[in-house]
Amino acid sequence: MPVLVITGTGTEVGKTVVTAAVAATALAAGRSVAVLKPAQTGVGPQERGDADEAARLAGAVTTLELGRYPEPLAPATAARRAGLAPVPPRDVAEAAAKLATEHDLVLVEGAGGLLVRFDDEDGTLADAARLLDAPVLVVAPAGLGTLNATELTARELRFRELEFAGVVIGSWPDAPDLAMRCNLADLPAVCGAPLLGAVPAGAGGRSPADFRAQSPGWLDPRLGGRWNADVFAAANTA
Repeated sequence: MPVLVITGTGTEVGKTVVTAAVAATALAAGRSVAVLKPAQTGVGPQERGDADEAARLAGAVTTLELGRYPEPLAPATAARRAGLAPVPPRDVAEAAAKLATEHDLVLVEGAGGLLVRFDDEDGTLADAARLLDAPVLVVAPAGLGTLNATELTARELRFRELEFAGVVIGSWPDAPDLAMRCNLADLPAVCGAPLLGAVPAGAGGRSPADFRAQSPGWLDPRLGGRWNADVFAAANTA
């Protein structure tokens, strides 16, 4: 897949760390990688954004932002309040397509969830994925409440006839509770797509060298890694 769109069930679910893990795994396999962040919100002109963080963790990836807005809001709202131009889905698709001519893999990391507005014409990450005809990877939290949010995202992807690549748990704790352990079986059942990985909680705080070495062990072979959902579930539900 030359382009993979990465979204979440909401904000603060681990999208950037998952994006970095996918990038690090691809780099380890000898692939060239670009990370595209269409709209970065909540950071100032000189602050590090999500694409910068993915590159810090993953290594030598090309990074590109199309818009940056200071307030931590939905991109359309943040752009409007800042008096800056928004980033419509067509611009996202064109930028990703250009990067795909120069890289083996392009990762497009959204802002928040699938239907967060990018512009005042109600453009979303889903619209960009449609223009790109790209699969969508969903990052979900581990615990209570994730089943409903993940299933709603899955239903929207299918309603829009977008390819649903699967789900990665963005932050898996050392001591998962009962709901988290049950969700290992329930998440793929309710969303009708495979569980493709689980990134340990706090992975973004590891040294870049350790992060890069460990990333393939957090992701399924379909994402280039060696993680096995059945083995992981057995180890966490025994």
